[in-house]
Amino acid sequence: MLGLFKKKKKELLVKLDMSRLPVHIGIIMDGNGRWAKKRGLPRSAGHRMGARVLEQITRDAGNLGIRYLTVYAFSTENWSRPANEVEELMKLLGEYLDDYKRLVGDEDIRIKIIGSPDGLSDDILRKIKVVEDATKNNSAITLNIALNYGGRDEIVHSVKKIAKDVKQGRISPEDIDEAILSSNMYTNYMPDPDFIIRPSGEKRLSNFLLWQSAYSEFWFSDINWPDFTRDDLIRAIVDYQNRSRRFGGV
Repeated sequence: MLGLFKKKKKELLVKLDMSRLPVHIGIIMDGNGRWAKKRGLPRSAGHRMGARVLEQITRDAGNLGIRYLTVYAFSTENWSRPANEVEELMKLLGEYLDDYKRLVGDEDIRIKIIGSPDGLSDDILRKIKVVEDATKNNSAITLNIALNYGGRDEIVHSVKKIAKDVKQGRISPEDIDEAILSSNMYTNYMPDPDFIIRPSGEKRLSNFLLWQSAYSEFWFSDINWPDFTRDDLIRAIVDYQNRSRRFGGV
């Protein structure tokens, strides 16, 4: 049985074309609550297991050669969840940021947080700055954690910045194009995602990277995020590589 398992893992790697990896992968980390419910555990247990999986998948993605990984951790809509769940999520986030040295270890991982600072505590904002400053020179893979993030909110944020530039005379309305809009997004330091993965059975973007995903490929599965493995990541990338990306062309 062990031999069969090893053979399947080897076959997955053989199918993976290392010369055609997606540069940027987005993941909507969904299914933590369902994973916990199936086991008779509180939702917080699912979120904690999901955080462990994120640590492993970040390393796996980096080892494969993925340059950017953007994960949906907490949306602008998540504030409407029960107060105790929100409190637990913020507590988990604080612990995650405090423990960044263990996450990074000897790996060349840069950590960036994207989203609005509005509503986040001063303690969380301080921890974000510490982690971003400490990992800013790492370059093998950038882990972008979308926190208090919403795609529509990001577009509004970008438009407001551009409107301010127009008002102050730095640019004219005629100058505004897609490039200027993109340069004012939270993600202006990286390419748009080639590929977006959503586990848990849902098949929607849920306000994740709306502007950036115009030509992204999507991969949906019934796997809950806490059960997601390196083999699932490779299987998803192999599926991505079997597609033809024409970007609206013939």
